[in-house]
Amino acid sequence: MYSRLYRTTERFHRPEILEAAKSGAAFLQKFARVQASSGPGKCAFCLTRDGRAVKVQRTIFSECFYVMAMDELSRVTQDKEMQADAEGMMDQLIFWVQTDSSDLGRPQLPGDLPVNSMAVPMMLLCLVDQLTEGRTDVAKKYKDLSGWCVERILQHIQREGKAILENVTLNGKELPGCQGRLQNPGHALEAGWFLLQYALKEGDVQLQKTAVDKFMEIPFHTGWDEQHGGLFYFLDADGHCPTQLEWNMKLWWPHCEALIAYLMAYSHSRKPVLLERFKLIYDYTFTHFSDEEHGEWFGYLSRQGEVVLDFKGGPFKGFFHVPRCLYMCEKLLDALLERQNS
Repeated sequence: MYSRLYRTTERFHRPEILEAAKSGAAFLQKFARVQASSGPGKCAFCLTRDGRAVKVQRTIFSECFYVMAMDELSRVTQDKEMQADAEGMMDQLIFWVQTDSSDLGRPQLPGDLPVNSMAVPMMLLCLVDQLTEGRTDVAKKYKDLSGWCVERILQHIQREGKAILENVTLNGKELPGCQGRLQNPGHALEAGWFLLQYALKEGDVQLQKTAVDKFMEIPFHTGWDEQHGGLFYFLDADGHCPTQLEWNMKLWWPHCEALIAYLMAYSHSRKPVLLERFKLIYDYTFTHFSDEEHGEWFGYLSRQGEVVLDFKGGPFKGFFHVPRCLYMCEKLLDALLERQNS
């Protein structure tokens, strides 16, 4: 985030911002990697202040954010080794996802069906967008991966096009039980703007429509709490109580992704209903999450919209979703105003 803000936003083009980015990257490159017998290895999810690994997750997401960080800073510093570091980790991610996941440390148990979790292809699609910006040679390298990611994400449109399910089988069928019925409205909305962004670049009109109609409108209609406002965290497609204990809480990041999704969709189509959705989500978000007195956002609210956990940063709430949301919405709004005034 520091690197992106420094590179693309004039008021953040300040030496202390760049130094903060460089300091973070140096820390990650020195300490975050966990030793592996082959390949670049896993990244620690949590480290002590002096750089000792505390926890490694059996997923790909710490490594995904490592790729984003190193690639973005390499664009500012023109550090080819750092760019190669980012691409090397990306290639390791692709191997884990498409070929052999055993190094993730999650054994395939006989009762645990292989799953297409929406988080994986959508995150890889996000990384392709990051790595390929302005780099035609890298874009060629990952072109097939983009198509694979889009295909995998679209498999989550289920129940005759009326539901977005979080987990499906590897061949795009609904899974049995509560795992198969799980919906995450904020995640679907995030996937929606990833798809829309990709579809706009590719000129794919049908995919643009699918991104809005399926991955934005469906999760909004199913996920918006008509009684108290805000987006539910999890839902069950059959209306049962989800098994996740926090299912009816309102979290900061789904609302961030909803703001980006609807403003991007409106910027493209200019349909008034999409701007109305943006305003509804904006009013709820800035009334409930934003701390007017001390700044930053609270992350975890009750269904009624009251602050449940009053810390501003924690293991899962870092300097990412809020600044990315504000940054992207500012860019989209600036472009809209520019077109309006031209």
